[in-house]
Amino acid sequence: MEPTVRRQSDPERFEISVDGTVAGFTEFVDHDGSRIFFHTEVSPEFGGQGLAGQVVRQALESTRDEGLRIVAVCPYVKKYVETHQEWAEHVDRVTRDMLRAIPRR
Repeated sequence: MEPTVRRQSDPERFEISVDGTVAGFTEFVDHDGSRIFFHTEVSPEFGGQGLAGQVVRQALESTRDEGLRIVAVCPYVKKYVETHQEWAEHVDRVTRDMLRAIPRR
């Protein structure tokens, strides 16, 4: 079965599921016209299948389609946009204000 990605709320994130089981996610917060991605995770049992890249790509596509700017705080998302130059025009630098917008756990 193909992995599926869907947006969730509380917390705000995009989840990727395999055969109905949540395998990973990328969390974000929207702030002043930007979507700040701050954490991406894939469960170890689903590692090595490219799921992180799939969920991040679809999250970035959704963000672009919603007319929001991308801010990559998460190391995985940052590396993804650096290695996929098609995203360069949609990405903004991280500011202190953006860092303050990230929810504390």
